Amino acid sequence: MRTLALDGWMGASGDMLLGAMLAAGGDRTVLEPVEDSIGVRYLVDGVTKNGIDATAVEVVMANDSGDGTEAHDHHDHDHTPAEGHGPSRTHAEVVELVESMDLPVPVEADAKAIFELLGEAEASVHGTSIDDIHFHEVGADDAIADVVGVCLLLADLGVERVVTTPLAAGGGEIEMSHGTYPVPTPAVVDLAERADWSLRGGPVDAELLTPTGAAILAHHAEGAEALPTFRVNESGYGAGGWDFPDRPNVLRAILGETDGDLDRERITVLETNLDDAAPELLGALQETLVEAGALDVSVVPLTMKKSRPGHLVKVVCAPEDARRVARRLAEETGTLGVREGGAGHRWVADRETRTVSVTVDGTDYEVAVKIASADRDVYDVSAEYDDALAVAEETGLPIREVMRRAEATAWES
Repeated sequence: MRTLALDGWMGASGDMLLGAMLAAGGDRTVLEPVEDSIGVRYLVDGVTKNGIDATAVEVVMANDSGDGTEAHDHHDHDHTPAEGHGPSRTHAEVVELVESMDLPVPVEADAKAIFELLGEAEASVHGTSIDDIHFHEVGADDAIADVVGVCLLLADLGVERVVTTPLAAGGGEIEMSHGTYPVPTPAVVDLAERADWSLRGGPVDAELLTPTGAAILAHHAEGAEALPTFRVNESGYGAGGWDFPDRPNVLRAILGETDGDLDRERITVLETNLDDAAPELLGALQETLVEAGALDVSVVPLTMKKSRPGHLVKVVCAPEDARRVARRLAEETGTLGVREGGAGHRWVADRETRTVSVTVDGTDYEVAVKIASADRDVYDVSAEYDDALAVAEETGLPIREVMRRAEATAWES
């Protein structure tokens, strides 16, 4: 499995992630849709941090001279940083801007999920809803360029899995629009709560982990106490903006192949108890909640207070879809509360659906078959019941026999 491993001992920011992936072999030209859409350039420089050659990336206004591809002194170039540039945008306006970039569908989905995490974190910190949040720093042109740029480079590098060692937050205090706060900032703490990776303080008094970097990694990365065992193909260092006397402010990226395994997928589990739900309503929940973003829906009979019969509804969904799915669950059932079990994980196979032909009395019939594999090693096939039922009704064969033939054909192909 193609894996990107990050060494978070000096934190992470959007710029550092961009630099690390470009240094590890990412193609700068894939960033052009962002430059064309919001009028910025990625200024890419070669720098040295305490003896470590690293790649520094700064998002600058597009009307500056140069094409941004030359390696030169990052600090001496005459340019206008895009940091903080652009209007104060709502979450909906950021989503609309991302959708206007004509990105590949998976890249657009990743970018939108990251901004939803940022919006949820800001809303949680300020006690409001994501619809009422106005992004300031994280909605500026440079932050949008960081988020979308990282998603484009991950796709370009063919990364299937991202892992990070514990991320250093830094220490001290930082001036924000609402006043002075200790590091890590409230948004970073909220994002760390939603993420799989670990957060640690220090090792210096400076902001090492930014909200943009935290949100990108909260969506993409799983945590690891140490770098995984894998075959290294490429490596590189992304430069941060700090200069310290005794340690390089860099983010190391290592790209390589790990042994095949089931994929780990971040999930949230929602649940509610119902004591007055009609059977027809319960039967429809699978379809209605999946439409809202649920990955799986279970309804379990149980005994409630005063020995009344009831049902437990459990819903698995992606963390970024939890609010929407919970709202739909409440609307469909009338429940007064939906519990969230927090962001966990599930191990999932690589899944695809193939169509195979089943021959009965000289006539071919098509049946869809689900293929489950781990790192391209197929370990299970399962014929679609509805297709098998249709063939059985037309041919007179038992459904079980149609499924058996379809699955045997899939194993042989």
